[in-house]
Amino acid sequence: MERENSTEVTEFILLGLTQSQDVQLLVFTLVLIFYLIILPGNFLIILTIRSDPGLTAPLYFFLGNLAFLDASYSFIVAPRMLVDFLSEKKVISYRGCITQLFFLHFLGAGEMFLLVVMAFDRYIAICHPLHYSTVMNPRACYALLLALWLGGFTHSIVQVALVIHLPFCGPNRLDNFFCDVPQVIKLACTDTFVVELLMVSNSGLLTLLCFLGLLASYAVILCHVKGHSSEGKSKALSTCSTHIIIVFLMFGPAIFIYTRPFRGFPADKVVSLFHTVIFPLMNPVIYTLRNQEVKASMRKLLSHHMVC
Repeated sequence: MERENSTEVTEFILLGLTQSQDVQLLVFTLVLIFYLIILPGNFLIILTIRSDPGLTAPLYFFLGNLAFLDASYSFIVAPRMLVDFLSEKKVISYRGCITQLFFLHFLGAGEMFLLVVMAFDRYIAICHPLHYSTVMNPRACYALLLALWLGGFTHSIVQVALVIHLPFCGPNRLDNFFCDVPQVIKLACTDTFVVELLMVSNSGLLTLLCFLGLLASYAVILCHVKGHSSEGKSKALSTCSTHIIIVFLMFGPAIFIYTRPFRGFPADKVVSLFHTVIFPLMNPVIYTLRNQEVKASMRKLLSHHMVC
């Protein structure tokens, strides 16, 4: 009887990043400028790798996929956030919220697994160079790509399945600028302790284990290159340091958000902003700026089109 009298929530009101109009305008301007500059850069990276026959190594294949994943990931939150900055009432439907949550975790987990694959690629290339072409052949690369997409899908389906079985009967005010698990399950009209535990296990523990595994793998690689020539050591250190920077940018905020009980902290929204909007767009750019082959190919592509 109580269930029949309760009102089912059909939409959520997003409270946004901040209530200050001045801060909203500043963040809107900075994010829009950043978005319009960096997003085309990601597509340029994809175009460069696809059009240059010299960039066919697995490293560049995975870098192109990273740029695609990050560009796709940025479309989940940033455009709506920019529109909501200009809207007086920030509302998202229940279905829209679940859809956003699904793609957020689908692409986010896919990128996390891709970084693991890229670490494996570097490990084989540096520690077992004679077996590299055999192990990282095109068929193996596509199989690894399929595996990471399936892994991301499975992770996201588990997240969504846990959320859609929760009853939502009010309130419907979501204390964030997008839909994510920690904020959504707080609004459920039931005890969510077990669900939170499952969420932390699914997202938090998985993220932490991948992070520690990546750090261990790069530690092994760096120890291995100690005896290499100065030129080989320099190139390996440059590649690994770039990967490590991306690992910290990707996993740092995720560990902060998902490996603790779902209670609010003042820094949550700022960390979420960097995790969902800023860092994803920066990742491929950081790789490219530290990769001479991609930079040279990009300059060649741009000069060719300018001449034409």
